[in-house]
Amino acid sequence: MEGLVAIGSILALLAALAGLQHSVWRGWHCTLAQRNRREEIIVRLSGYNTILVHEDRLEREIRNRWDGCAKAWEYTKRARTAYEHPTDFLVVKVAPSFKDDLERFVRGVEFVKDVHPQNRYMDVLASTETSSERSLAARQPLEKAPLTMGYQPTREMGAELLWNQGYEGQGVKIGIFDTGIKLPHPSVENVTERTNWTDEDTLEDGLGHGSFVAGMVGSINPSCQGFAPKTEIYTFRVFTNSQVSYTSWFLDAFNYAIATRVNIINLSIGGPDFMDAPFVEKIMEVTSNGIIMISAIGNDGPRYGTLNNPADQNDVIGVGGLERGRYIASFSSRGMSTWELPSGYGRVKPDVVTFGKDVMGIKISSGCRKLSGTSVASPVVAGAVCLLASIVPPSKRWDVLNPASMKQALIEGAERIPEASIFVQGSGKMNLKRSAEILQFYAPKVTLQPSALDFTDCPYMWPFCTQPLYANALPTIFNATILNAMGVTGALLGKPSWIPGNEAGNLLHLDFAYSDVLWPWSGYLAIFFAVHSSGSNFDGVASGTINFEVVSPPGLGETVDRHCHVSVPVKLQIIPTPARKYRVLWDQYRNIRYPPAYIPRDSLEFKSDLLDWHGDHLHTNFHGFYNALRDNGYFVETIGHPLTCVNTSNYGTLIIADPEDEFHEAELSKVYHAVTQEGLGLLVLGEWYNVNVMKTMKFLDENTRSWWSPYTGGANLPALNKLLGQFGVFLGDRIFSGRLTFGAEHMRITSGANLIRFPSGGFTVRADSQVKDVTASMYRQQKGNVDWHLMGFTGAGRGRLAVIGDTFCFDSDGADSCFWTLPHLLRYTSEGIKDKAMFEYTSQLVEDLDQTHLFRLPEYRTDLALEEISHVMHRKTKCGPGATLGFPPENVLNQSHWGVWNTTESRSIQGSNKTPPAGQFDSHGDIALVVQGDSSGSQGSVTSSDQGGSSKSTSEHQLSRLSVAPVTGRPILLEISVGGRMLARVYGACIAAATYLTFKVYRRLKRVSARHRSE
Repeated sequence: MEGLVAIGSILALLAALAGLQHSVWRGWHCTLAQRNRREEIIVRLSGYNTILVHEDRLEREIRNRWDGCAKAWEYTKRARTAYEHPTDFLVVKVAPSFKDDLERFVRGVEFVKDVHPQNRYMDVLASTETSSERSLAARQPLEKAPLTMGYQPTREMGAELLWNQGYEGQGVKIGIFDTGIKLPHPSVENVTERTNWTDEDTLEDGLGHGSFVAGMVGSINPSCQGFAPKTEIYTFRVFTNSQVSYTSWFLDAFNYAIATRVNIINLSIGGPDFMDAPFVEKIMEVTSNGIIMISAIGNDGPRYGTLNNPADQNDVIGVGGLERGRYIASFSSRGMSTWELPSGYGRVKPDVVTFGKDVMGIKISSGCRKLSGTSVASPVVAGAVCLLASIVPPSKRWDVLNPASMKQALIEGAERIPEASIFVQGSGKMNLKRSAEILQFYAPKVTLQPSALDFTDCPYMWPFCTQPLYANALPTIFNATILNAMGVTGALLGKPSWIPGNEAGNLLHLDFAYSDVLWPWSGYLAIFFAVHSSGSNFDGVASGTINFEVVSPPGLGETVDRHCHVSVPVKLQIIPTPARKYRVLWDQYRNIRYPPAYIPRDSLEFKSDLLDWHGDHLHTNFHGFYNALRDNGYFVETIGHPLTCVNTSNYGTLIIADPEDEFHEAELSKVYHAVTQEGLGLLVLGEWYNVNVMKTMKFLDENTRSWWSPYTGGANLPALNKLLGQFGVFLGDRIFSGRLTFGAEHMRITSGANLIRFPSGGFTVRADSQVKDVTASMYRQQKGNVDWHLMGFTGAGRGRLAVIGDTFCFDSDGADSCFWTLPHLLRYTSEGIKDKAMFEYTSQLVEDLDQTHLFRLPEYRTDLALEEISHVMHRKTKCGPGATLGFPPENVLNQSHWGVWNTTESRSIQGSNKTPPAGQFDSHGDIALVVQGDSSGSQGSVTSSDQGGSSKSTSEHQLSRLSVAPVTGRPILLEISVGGRMLARVYGACIAAATYLTFKVYRRLKRVSARHRSE
């Protein structure tokens, strides 16, 4: 018995030591976490209140219900002014090892809307004299360095005509979100208020950028005069002197701008992340309060698909830049928008362009200087808008002026720039005089942007004017923007109608997808054009009008709804259906671009921009490829849905270029059958894929403060090999760069892959001494000479394949194009013709090529899950109007519905998202709109009314998922610390239970022993 007592005592001692160890470990871990609270998250709340009230409420929830370490988190200190006004978010600083656990808990709190990372925006000013790498996803001041000649926009645009009539911006308030301004300033007299939202204790401008922008509005210096010297200027200092900013600084400043009721805001900043939900939705809240937002479109030109956010939003006036006053500046970003890809089609941006190069403005202290960039063009428009606003009589000014009406005045008054397309210039060069004339007699109305669809107008309507319509083709999609100046909310009364204008107009079939609710001030109208089969032999011009009606709630003092009828003229060319061999199908469905994840550029040599964010569309960064196809007589159709949705027998060649996503199993079977049995040609353009290289590209992103690592390489070769493997073709994981020579011509290989399996009888192009294996140092050197096969041609049943291991020379972003190869490639894949210009430099294989013992097959990453961003994996195939007209339209829309998430009615200015009241509008469309939450996972969304009448967006869950959980790639040690904490809890509980049982046994045995002794 005494032995049992001794054992019990030992166990009790061990339990006590274990409990002490756990307490010490937990205390040490909490102390370490307290010293390491460096990651910040933004907690968005369901309503407005003061910061202190919100903090106290959330702290009680965390303290009472969260079982994590209390020392692991704290609230981030914010600008002093932010504490004096209501807010709808909090900023929490947390230790990395507790971040995920705390986020999960906070998301479950009843009054929490969602949780997002606190983004850090940091970059030097982009200069024409010095270059620096762009910080990923950064919102940056879009400025370029001064050159030699200067322009005074006020003089060039004739502002003096309005000044002479007494208009100088009186009664108008503008917010300048920038680097502040130094006061007193000899050139700017009318600065009403300065606020600082940064962590620097100053209101002064230490860079000069904010001063330049403010001077463009209110300067009285004759050498660099502003447009509206009597406008009240409010400066919001949101960038430090080190050019650093945070999402929360912008959010606080936006809330204050709403509270102070500024009328206009200029944002000379931008970035590619249109999925930064706190920022994007706050922009919508600002504009829904009637504030006119002007923003720079970006300095990423002349590349297409490079629009910056927030200028790419419908409710924002996006401004591009001109040089010499009449030419599009090379640095000015181009459209189309890429929010809608891969399943839909982008919108037209910029809205207008104006002076953006060598523009005169004020210096930080005194005098004038010259700057270039769209950050200069933006305040030119903002200053002009202040001047234009003062034209409208004060008694009705802000009843008439809003983000939609001002945009209407600007785009209707703009003048076209010759030889520039709609995706380059928008509506054209801003014309101050014309816009002033429009506003003098303006009445609220609804318009479509653009106001007419003339697909015969070249080059303005590129690419639509370059390819006529024909029967049995996939529908041509145009994504137009509805501007509703009658009210912040509105709706279409029924489905738009098509009224033919001539006999040929009866051959057209039009279908539509559109916003159930127009908010804020805008919506989308996607138009699907198709030719009836009865027009398969017609050749001529068809015309007609698209008609629809919009209704908005009554204005102030009104009792009846506002109505406006819109009629849009349409004109386009119809031709007989081309022969199959001239028809090409482009697979857009497999494109994944940033955001929401780190998708790397196709060229590892391209150092200035690491992200693949241009959309990989024929009308964005592959626009040169598209033009080359059309110049050679080929007709191109784009499929943004699974290949099972289209009749491949209509096409001579299917092109799959630079795919990042997977293939459905049914697609693999469909393509194999179409090639081998139906004679379809297949042109595959690959890219690099090497897991070791991808892992070396991992870095700590300063914006999100999380680890980023590529989900895929330049292309998804493991997926592509599933398709090619059916034909005995495989690409390897080595990376090659150099030149392939074809007589007088050449093809530039930039970070491409090689063929390591290819069937006998095929033809391959082998690398010569001008090509290098850039990954050679990562592998053991092979003995003897080994051929590198970088291009191959082979027959497969009735069809043919052409495979190239690199895409970059076909990308318009590449410096050295190889478009000369396209007619030769397509003549082979579509017709089986071996052109001497290419096949003379190939070698025919007498036996199967198999180099798998020398080179590795690409393998999937096991540390990242591609399905997190894939719109193919674990999703059923679903077709849309891009495949077959008449299916429910999917993902053709734009961003204008993100804000239609709150269904509560709110009429107040502060804190209002101004979403339509529940039941205000019903869905009047004839088409069942099922857009977000489909198999594609695209970020477009269409709102619809549920049975209760409240408006909701099916994209909310997906957007939240993608925005809240960006690619992190956090070190495993951080995850282990969380797992260790959970293990310690279980361990401690077990020890406690064992200790309790041991003491119970010990006490029982002790009592029995004492009773025996007494007996």
